[in-house]
Amino acid sequence: MALEIGNAPCSWGVEFANDDRNPDWRTVLAECAQAGYTGIELGPVGYMPEDPNVLGPALAELGLTLIGGVVFRPFHDEDAWDELQDAARRTCEALKAHGARHLVLIDSISPRRAATAGRPDEAEQMSAQEWAGFVERVRAIARLGTEDYGLITSLHPHAGGFIDFLPEVERMLAEIDPSILKLCVDTGHCTYAGFDPLAFIERHRDRLAYVHFKSTDAAVKAKAIANRTGFYDACGEGIFCKLAEGEIDFGAVRDLLGRIGYDGWCTVEQDCDPTIAASPLDDARQNREYLRSIGF
Repeated sequence: MALEIGNAPCSWGVEFANDDRNPDWRTVLAECAQAGYTGIELGPVGYMPEDPNVLGPALAELGLTLIGGVVFRPFHDEDAWDELQDAARRTCEALKAHGARHLVLIDSISPRRAATAGRPDEAEQMSAQEWAGFVERVRAIARLGTEDYGLITSLHPHAGGFIDFLPEVERMLAEIDPSILKLCVDTGHCTYAGFDPLAFIERHRDRLAYVHFKSTDAAVKAKAIANRTGFYDACGEGIFCKLAEGEIDFGAVRDLLGRIGYDGWCTVEQDCDPTIAASPLDDARQNREYLRSIGF
């Protein structure tokens, strides 16, 4: 099994390109390499330079590979379609320029769903008409990435959006051809949504294209669910924790990936608030050291 371990700008609190709280992109690249990673994701398009003549040399100087990029946009909102298409095309152009392979599609946080993260029985559901349009938008961007740009395009379930809980994830996967849409499993978002990431990986082993390593703090998660805490507040309370301290058994993840013959990138993500994160570099380093200690 040839696995490579990367990280992502969200581990430094970078969720949106124009957030004034973001650290400088050069700092994120330098600290990612310093912490022992060999690859990094693009982050939200516009955060890192879109000119490959600027970003390319910076990556090369630090020995970093650009792994892929995420389209974290409101697929659930038909009124945001133009914005979504623009972000998707720009992300694809950036990935292609650097030889990156993974385009990850995430339905971003919806005000209609953020409040019920972790509570599937209370989550609002789309109407049949809304769902049909939702699927078509995901399908169109999947086709763009796969057919127009030659990328490996994957669906990423995510808390607080409309592709979060297991029934809707399975439904979306069933309605879009796997030839254009693969699967990116984020271990932490699975546990936040209440389902087993290992069983999910096993069930979709033939569709698995990419893996995000994230863990949830079981005590924080239980408290958030009991107190009906929304997604953003739960993040601020530390629901996503260092890998060694969470409820995911990464030794079991290692064994499963080996058994199914997964060969590729595993990217660490420890989402944090940049204004309160003590030291993203220290967390990134500890996460890498932990993974190395268990055979990654």
